[in-house]
Parts: sequence; structure tokens; C-alpha cells
Amino acid sequence: MRIGLLTEGGYPYVSGDAGLWCDRLVRGLAQHEFDVYALSRSRHQETEGCVPLPPQVRRVRTAPLWTAEDDGVALGRRARRRFAECYGELVAAVCAGEAGGVADGPDAGGSDAGGADVGGSDVGGVGRARGGSEVPSGHLADRFASALYGLAELARESGGLVGALRSDTAVRALERACRAPRALRTAREARVPDLLTVAAHLERALRPLSLDWYDDDTLGAADLCHAATGGSAALGGLLARHFCGVPLLVTEYGVQLRSHYLSLGPDAAAPAVRALLGAFHGRLAAEVYRAAEILTPGNAHARRWQERCGADRARIRTVYPGMEADRFTEAGESPDRADPDTLVWVGRVEPAKDLVSLLHAFADVRREEPEARLRIVGAPSGIEGAAYLGHCRALAAQLFPDEAEGAHAVGDNPVSFEEVGSPEAPTLADAYASGAVVVLSSVVEGFPISLVEAMLCGRATVSTDAGAVVEVIGGTGLVVPPRNPRALAEACVALLRDPERRARLGAAARARALELFTVEQNIAAFHGIYLEIVSHCPVRRVVLDESGEPLPFASPAESRLPGRWTGPTARALPRGVPAWATTAPVRATPLAAAEGPR
Repeated sequence: MRIGLLTEGGYPYVSGDAGLWCDRLVRGLAQHEFDVYALSRSRHQETEGCVPLPPQVRRVRTAPLWTAEDDGVALGRRARRRFAECYGELVAAVCAGEAGGVADGPDAGGSDAGGADVGGSDVGGVGRARGGSEVPSGHLADRFASALYGLAELARESGGLVGALRSDTAVRALERACRAPRALRTAREARVPDLLTVAAHLERALRPLSLDWYDDDTLGAADLCHAATGGSAALGGLLARHFCGVPLLVTEYGVQLRSHYLSLGPDAAAPAVRALLGAFHGRLAAEVYRAAEILTPGNAHARRWQERCGADRARIRTVYPGMEADRFTEAGESPDRADPDTLVWVGRVEPAKDLVSLLHAFADVRREEPEARLRIVGAPSGIEGAAYLGHCRALAAQLFPDEAEGAHAVGDNPVSFEEVGSPEAPTLADAYASGAVVVLSSVVEGFPISLVEAMLCGRATVSTDAGAVVEVIGGTGLVVPPRNPRALAEACVALLRDPERRARLGAAARARALELFTVEQNIAAFHGIYLEIVSHCPVRRVVLDESGEPLPFASPAESRLPGRWTGPTARALPRGVPAWATTAPVRATPLAAAEGPR
């Protein structure tokens, strides 16, 4: 089977999202061939280079999302008119109703959504514009999809739309849509700087329209497109499905719609900008979920978001991320290595992890258990993370002045800040193994990788109820509300005082993690899904005879069997391409000549 793997800001680059699980997936499915189509997010990511690729990766095509030179395409008069019509329809569908369900989606509190007025989902129901009029959601979804594919066809015919998407025509079309009678109230309040910001974001999101990835030599040659995330990567899969009939599989271990909304920068702080971009990504997500043959969220939290945006439950399969259990085996089978008075936190240091609440909770723990210690193991995430780490260090020094046993002893702080690779924590497994209880204090969390790693190490855990924590932990750990230091402290004290309970919970957690969250489970699940999609939605290609006409029965039944065919193969065309579209038709051998003289 030939898989077109679509990524954004991750694999095969060294840094980025989803790189690790994609690498494990490709290496675990050595019987298949992979073509990787990667969208990079920054120059730094491209400079760092790619990870070593296994032999089953036949080809890698990359394109930058962080910059785009003008393609130099000058649209003719008719093409400009088509662009204005299609782009106008696209932004009109975005502005006319409320799509995506960002602000009031499941588990999206005010802290997650930022409190902006984006509106609720109108997928599968009726969208109410802020002006009070009701717009049938199915009609808006059809308008958006029709306009999107119209732009894609225009980009394919003209050679690209980068310049057109940046043009005054695009900005004027967006302004007309915002001033329309049924537009969102926040959209009608958009000023010229807001319109320019939105137009620039839309050009970036629609950049895959101008790529040359959608013919019979690229994604059209694949048996299946697998998008490792939603958004722009999945847009490439949508176009391969539209032009070539290649089925699409979309995996979301985080919700791309929600991530787009939460990651909007300072230039998108205006309510109108946030509302319009949220509506656009909601429309795009709804179309991706509608067109995908199967959706594979990484947890029930992501699944609820997908269903809220219109995904069909019958086409959703939850596939948990796979972790390498072998490197945690020694720690998991040696619970006696733990210091019975030590709490451990492991992860990326950033505000969403709420280490401030953890430090205040530990102050309460110390009042109950004076011998308790807290190890914070992790590196800061970016500039914001470095500043947050400095703040946490200062708070720890304030809450826990260096303590000494006597007048002549050196003081020691019960809170330590370390990084994996240091003498105190040479490996990740050693960091988890050093503590009796592993703590997770996040206020925002997707799939809690650190929690699974702690479970594989056989450690009892205390976690805040964020993201997929409850789903992952099951009944094998204690869960408390986020931003509640007192509840967090009480749970930690309860486990520190009860070693037998810690041992029971740790053993149960390790058994659960080995059953649900291993690499082998993940690879087996995707292998079965690949076979399911290809068996139900095979790509039907046209083989031509010597006259350029379709050749019946050109693909024998044996070609569906596993294995590689090394003999000469006829050139195939995507379904729906006429015979005159190829310049070099396949010459089929006449039956009489093949049989020879009688």
C-alpha cells in the first residue's frame, strides 16, 4: 500500500508537533510505502533538518507555511472574475454564520477560549448570525465547500493563487462579506487593519491550494492520504480527494481548531479578527470531518470536539498515542527505588502547567509532612516558559527559605528545579523513579504524555482534571479540580501516608498503560484502519490502450494482494480524467499478438 502522509510543523523535521508518533508509525509499518508531504512552520525548523528516514519513505516533499514568495502568476480577466466570485463566496460563508463551536465547545472554559465572542457551532443545525437572522447551516457549509474547491481548481489551472489571495480584490471581498446584512455582529465591527490581518491569515491557511501536490505523480498515486493533523495539512488531503479520488484519514491528537484559536498572536487580539478566524477554521474543520473516510482522535476530549463540529460518530475511531514502554521497564518493575517522601513533577515548564498552584499546594504538604520534598524536572518552553520558570524559582525561594538542621549546617531547599540529563536525573525514567508520587497540575492539557510515562513506571499519581486526564488515568490515580492547591495537597498527603495504597495504584496504572498506550497497540490500530479504508474506498484509476481509450480489466485481481510488483506497469490516470488529458497514452499489447501464432 502507498500512503501519502501529510504533516504540518512536525515529521520529518527534528522539531515540531507529532514528529515522534509519525516516526514510530512509519517505522512500524515497514510493509507499506510512504510519501511524506510536510508543511514547515518556521525557518528555524527547516534549518534544524530532518530525522533519519527509514527505507519505506520513498519521497519527501516540503513547503513553507511561514513565508511564500509571490508566484508571479498574473490572472487574466476571466480568471480574476472567477477568483473574485469564489473568494467572495468563501468569506461570505465564513461571515454569514457561526461555525466551529470554539467558544462554547466541550470543555472549553473561559481560560481556554479567551472569552472572545466566536459563537456556537451551526453544523447540523441552524446558525444564528449576530444580527438575529437565521441561516441554514447546511447551505453555508455547501457554499464554503463549493467556493473552496472552486479556488483549488482555479489555482490548478493558473499555477497558483498566492498573489491573488494577497490582492486588494481579496480584501475588498472580505470587507463586503463583513458588511453584509446577515454577517456576524463582530464581523461588521471590523476595521481596515482587522481586515488586512484576517486576509493575511487566510492566505497562509489557503497556501496549500497553490502547491503542485495533486496530480497522478504525487498524491494522486497514493492509495490513501493520512493527515497527521487537521488544518492546512488536512486541506492537502481534501484536494487529493477532490482531484484524484484518494480517500482521506485524519488523525488529531490535539484539536487543530482549538489550537488555532488559542495560538492567535497579538496581531489577532481584536474581537473581529478572532471571530472571523475562528469561523473560518470552524468551516474548514467541518469540511475536513465531512470528507474524511475515518477520523482518529487521540482521546475522548478530542472526539467531543470533532462531534461538536459535525463529525459523524460512525466514522470516528479513537486511537491512543503509542509510548515506548521498554525504556520504563526497569523503573516499573522496581517500585522500591522511590524515595517515600518525594513528589515529582515532569514536563515542559510553561504557564499552562500551573506550577504556581503546585508550589502553594506543596507548602500545605510540608505543614503536614515536614520531610516531604518536591522535584520539578523539565526545561522551559520558549521565552515565555523561561520567564515563567524564573517566576517559579523566586516563588519557591520565598515559600521555602533554605532550611538547616543546625547552626553550622548548610541550608537546603525542599524544592529542586532540574532537567533531564543532569546528574540528579540522567534519564526520564530515573526522574519518575525517584519519587513516590508523580504530580500533574495543569490547567490546560491535551493528551497527558507525562502521566502515561509515570503510569508505565508504576508510580501512583495525583492529577488535575484537565483534557484527557480522567480518560487516561481511569481508576488508577487520584484526580482533583484544577487551580485548587488545597485539594492537590490533600491528595498528595493521603498517598504519602499510605505506602500500600501507592503500591496498588502504581501496579494498576502500569497494567493499564501497557494495555492501552503502547507503540504496538497504536501501530496495529492504524494498520487495521488502513486496510479498512482501502478495502471500502479503493482508488479507481483509468489505464489507457494504444488509442488513448480506457482499457477494461487492465488491473488484475492479483494486484490487490500484498507484495511489490516489479514488472512493467501501465500508466494510470486518476478517476475522472479524460483520455485526451495525457500526452503519452499507455500502449497495451493486443491480445492476438500476446498469444502468438496459433
